[in-house]
Amino acid sequence: MQQRILGHHRSCKHISNVRWRGQLNNNLVERFHGTVRDREKVMRGLKIENTPIINGHMIYYNFIRPHMSLDGRTPAEEAKIDLNLGNNKWLDLLRKSLEFHKNQS
Repeated sequence: MQQRILGHHRSCKHISNVRWRGQLNNNLVERFHGTVRDREKVMRGLKIENTPIINGHMIYYNFIRPHMSLDGRTPAEEAKIDLNLGNNKWLDLLRKSLEFHKNQS
């Protein structure tokens, strides 16, 4: 199986010796995995994986929750996704979603 994966993605280069400090690190990904793990702990009782709770958490993480590593910005703000959200980001996102779906009909 490993041969199939490596053969399919020859443009990918495995980098070993990734360290906590330095230019090459995976700190952001590890932090994200830690956040997901923390959230999963309290959701273990869910019998179905594909629920609105999971999608809601992803929206919260990317559009609402400020991140210390991004100087208090959200990942969406860091990616220059400007949705013009006010103080109540949840409410503004819901309104924009309803408006979008209304215009799609």
